[in-house]
Amino acid sequence: MNRQLISWILGWVAILIGASMLMSLPWAFPAFGQVEYFDAKGFSAMLGSMALCGAAGAGLLYLGRRGRLMRKEAIAVVALSWLMATVLGAVPFWLSGAAMGRDGAGEPVRIGFFQGIFESASGFSGTGATIITDLEDPELMPRPILFWRSETHFLGGLGIMVLFVAILGLGSAGKVLMRTEITGPKQESPHTRTQRAAMIFASIFVGMNVVLTLLLLLEGMNLFDALCHAFGTIATGGFSTYNKSVEAFGNAGIEMTIVVFMILACTNFSLLYFLLVWKPGQLVGDVEVRVYLGILVAATALVAGVGIWHGDFHTFGEAVRYSLFQVVSIQTNTGFGTRDFDQWSSTSRAALILLMFIGGCAGSTSGSVKVIRYVLLTKILWLELEQVFRPTVVRPVRLGKKPLTDPELRDNVLIFFCVWMVLFVAGWFLLVALEPEATWQGEGTNVREKLTDTASAVAATLNGVGPGLGIVGESQNYARFHTPSLFVLTWLMLLGRLEVFVLAVLFVPRFWQSG
Repeated sequence: MNRQLISWILGWVAILIGASMLMSLPWAFPAFGQVEYFDAKGFSAMLGSMALCGAAGAGLLYLGRRGRLMRKEAIAVVALSWLMATVLGAVPFWLSGAAMGRDGAGEPVRIGFFQGIFESASGFSGTGATIITDLEDPELMPRPILFWRSETHFLGGLGIMVLFVAILGLGSAGKVLMRTEITGPKQESPHTRTQRAAMIFASIFVGMNVVLTLLLLLEGMNLFDALCHAFGTIATGGFSTYNKSVEAFGNAGIEMTIVVFMILACTNFSLLYFLLVWKPGQLVGDVEVRVYLGILVAATALVAGVGIWHGDFHTFGEAVRYSLFQVVSIQTNTGFGTRDFDQWSSTSRAALILLMFIGGCAGSTSGSVKVIRYVLLTKILWLELEQVFRPTVVRPVRLGKKPLTDPELRDNVLIFFCVWMVLFVAGWFLLVALEPEATWQGEGTNVREKLTDTASAVAATLNGVGPGLGIVGESQNYARFHTPSLFVLTWLMLLGRLEVFVLAVLFVPRFWQSG
């Protein structure tokens, strides 16, 4: 294990994170931040955070040395970069004295160490879970800090390593880094040159952010809100600048615009590239995309129909509008809200919980399991069923008309589902054990609801959704969870974003041995 090389790359990553904080500084000024005064507290906190990132980067560069990047070093770099980004991303919350909200006496409740780590991890991982109860008071949440909170979506959604490779290149080493970080079954890039591929993916990501920002400006948002909601949409993160999320705008046009871009952001970026170069057949003919869109249509129809039947909606138009937005928001793991779906019928809520475990397409900004794995799992189980009565049949798994030649793919898919379920069950049990019953007292709830609420919290964080049911519902947040539970949920967010194995190997002693 070349620890000096790891230190050298981590140093540049720290500097990159610090440099990205520059974007938050202008929002301290009245002309940008929609405040009547210069936000000295937020401005100085961002400057201090930049200095700390620069110092950490310089120290790591001094200790490090450039060299040849092998697979083990690439895995270590990706995992450690995300852990370092989570810590550095929390510094602005701590230095600014930002508050989650106010207590019963009206006093600010400051963001503590673990709360800051939780919020930062949620931003970078694109989860959108929050412990902040009041986003709209600049005295509690300075505008530069609120912007940085959304900017972590931008950095995490693009991918720290994708951005790093796009800027520095690194040749064949860059290819190893990108393949390690990109989630889902490995996809072939439309370009053999790694830096060019990274630049194209970064350009598509940034381009969608720019286009969506302009559209939201045209639809009435100010620049601050437009940028923050564009970051949250394209990164499928879901951080908003309002306590009521997208519902605060009360604008159907804004909602439908965000729906379109949530769907695009969860489509394989390689296929979006083919669409841009006028090869739409690649997109239309993709099995995963067709299944992905089919699930969205079917789930929207189900939630709208059940909602009308149970009286969740008053008109057909209202049913389509709110069902479509919430279904897309949940399946794409964005987590924006326009209605409190925790008040809908149990059938609709169950459907949304199931969508949390599906996600979007591989090679996108979506979290969760990914549609392609469900397609492969269905085909694998169908072949297993056939072999019960025809044991001599040898038939390859096919995607469309193309047989999959990777002999390890079958086992990888099955192992991933097993690991995902183990993580969910383990996380749920830990939350049930760690959270005191007093958290649910005085709210008209009981132990049975505690089991449901903690299960939805684990599902929402592991799958990168954010809001769940009960005390973490659309109109609630994670502020009631105690420090040990926030620690567990933070790890679930990071494990979910990196699909478990890249982060888990850090705790295997043999991983750090030479050779």
